[in-house]
Amino acid sequence: MELGLIAIGVGLAIGLACIGPGVGQGIVIGKSIEAMTRQPEMMGVIRTNMFLGFALIEALAIYGMLFAFLLMAKM
Repeated sequence: MELGLIAIGVGLAIGLACIGPGVGQGIVIGKSIEAMTRQPEMMGVIRTNMFLGFALIEALAIYGMLFAFLLMAKM
């Protein structure tokens, strides 16, 4: 019973941890493209901020994966 609950927890941890960053990255890229088309002279600054945002967003997925691995260690 405990093994099955841990397996469900691992699936939920990695699944839910990837939904948020996926949506966040989509919003970031969409808004960045919109900003670059409105102000082409600021393209370098916008692109730099976009990649910094990607790094911070991707950290959430990595934390979820780490939590899933910690749960799998209990199996």
